[in-house]
Amino acid sequence: MRIGLLTGGGDCPGLDAAIRGVVRVAEDEGDEIIGFRHGWRGVVDGEASSLTTADTKGILQQGGTMLGTARYHPDEHTGGVDMVLATIDRVGVDVLIVIGGDGTLGSAHQLALSGIPVIGIPKTIDNDVSGTTRCIGFDTAVATATEAVDRLHTTGESHDRLMVVEVMGRTTGWLGLCAGIAGGADAICLPEEPTDLDKLAHALQRRHDRGSTSSVVVVAEGARFEDLTGSNCHRSAGEVVSDGLAARTGYETRLTVLGHVQRGGMPTATDRLLATSFGVAAVQAAHTRSFDTLMASIDDRIELVPLAEVAVGPRPVPKYLLDVARYLTVR
Repeated sequence: MRIGLLTGGGDCPGLDAAIRGVVRVAEDEGDEIIGFRHGWRGVVDGEASSLTTADTKGILQQGGTMLGTARYHPDEHTGGVDMVLATIDRVGVDVLIVIGGDGTLGSAHQLALSGIPVIGIPKTIDNDVSGTTRCIGFDTAVATATEAVDRLHTTGESHDRLMVVEVMGRTTGWLGLCAGIAGGADAICLPEEPTDLDKLAHALQRRHDRGSTSSVVVVAEGARFEDLTGSNCHRSAGEVVSDGLAARTGYETRLTVLGHVQRGGMPTATDRLLATSFGVAAVQAAHTRSFDTLMASIDDRIELVPLAEVAVGPRPVPKYLLDVARYLTVR
């Protein structure tokens, strides 16, 4: 069997571990792996080359992706799907294993409807791909963001400051919520529930009146706010919270934006294990011709679910985690 492989969308820790898993198992099964560079754009442009076990030596612990990536969706470009079909036919790929988030996997499903045998592997530090409870990269990103929150506690306490940290998460608050809880944040602002800055400021003031000299507030980049005025619409969520709380409380406030730091670096052991397991399962699915499916982590098992589930939209943070945050943070 000739298996095509690509990584699409934003980079994250664990992609190379998944690539390694696919290549090693496929080669052991006598398959040939064709790697496409720069995601779907590489398929359209025909950027393809063979991948062997020797090529994957030493990449298990690496961050990023040895294949490169791009935010490109062929179904959104005129002639894009036809160009993918032409490349698949010319290269002679029997199945395409696609590692990506909801955008990349959504395109994979659309191409599957056009007759391309596709298997999906979920990755995103946002952990919001529908159909699976865990995505490659999430565990590492939470660990990175949690460490940042830990460090901000100490500098905030040293200077009696209000520390605001903005993390990624445009549509869901998985990363902000989990890092906030794990790091002991005093308040968390999320896309799931609008934040009332007046109420938050009063809650923080009450906390400080009871003896606290500093607080840490975690803000997801997609956080929503009550009564947001037009002057704030073009500012980042972190800026809105930092400036808004400083004006309302009078506390010395500092904003830290983690940005792409959350997506880089070595994957945790948990992400390496998950990515490798997904890679092995994807090759097994290819051999059973289980196409148009997504490798999903469900109850500590790898299961195959319809790739169409990705189209449901981002997977929201469950109520029980939101409740945990309510008990542990001011509001």
